[in-house]
Amino acid sequence: MPTRRHALSLVLGCLALAGTALPVAAQAADKLKVVATFSILGDLARNVGGDRAEVTTLVGPNGDAHVYSPTPADGRRLTEAKVVITNGLKFEGWIDRLIKSSGTKAAVTEAAKGVKPLKEEAGGHGHGHGHSHAGIDPHAWQSIANAKTYVTNIRDALIAADPEGKAVYEANAAAYLKQLDGLEEEIKGLVSKIPADRRRIITSHDAFRYFEDAYGIEFISPQGVSTDSEASAKDVAKIIRQIKQEKIKAVFVENVSDARLMERIAKETGAAVGSQVYSDALSEPSGPAGTYIDMMRHNIRAFSSALSS
Repeated sequence: MPTRRHALSLVLGCLALAGTALPVAAQAADKLKVVATFSILGDLARNVGGDRAEVTTLVGPNGDAHVYSPTPADGRRLTEAKVVITNGLKFEGWIDRLIKSSGTKAAVTEAAKGVKPLKEEAGGHGHGHGHSHAGIDPHAWQSIANAKTYVTNIRDALIAADPEGKAVYEANAAAYLKQLDGLEEEIKGLVSKIPADRRRIITSHDAFRYFEDAYGIEFISPQGVSTDSEASAKDVAKIIRQIKQEKIKAVFVENVSDARLMERIAKETGAAVGSQVYSDALSEPSGPAGTYIDMMRHNIRAFSSALSS
């Protein structure tokens, strides 16, 4: 049976141990809380924030941010955040309502601020998500020059919220921008090896206009087909005619779209079905597009391999 003195020394010992754990807990609590609306922005924010920031994303890997329905937990995340990073360009139709209903005091920054927006293709199916982007194509991250703008906007937002971390955020952003320069060279090198008359692709979702504008591969989205509804026999016949007329060599399906339609079209036209590509969301961390850099590298290799063979 322990004496009172023993019991007291045990309690004091436990308190001493608890005391040693406090700085670690305090450190975790001191991290800058950042919420990014979807996985691609989350990855850019993690690269800039490094160890000083705790980044969470609302729409996770393989999730479609166009059609996302926020949850009460998302509202709580926003309330706790110091910085909220959105894409802007009317990509997240639901974010303004969520910010308002959460009552968050966080600084809200648009990562695409300063990017020259492209118009959505006139006469095409646009996004078919039932969300209006006012004719603006919001997928600006598909050009690396634009992704660099995202990174500098994220860096500035983190510095404004956490001035003491300025040197860390600047160093992290500079190192990451250098990686993006290397990635851009790799993409341009692979595109240059694709014969010019073969640089045409059909994708299941109209999300690669910035990629086309920057790197010279033409992306054609199936005319008249919405990603929200099942394609009719008439739609499919129209796409098949389009592929044959325009001599398109490859069709690609994205991780946020239904693969069956594209497989059926490929079967009837002889166009190759390329590897699954990633447009609006990263894959799981262990997948082929677990980071923004991995996603862009995976996509260009998939395009290059289907178009060069």
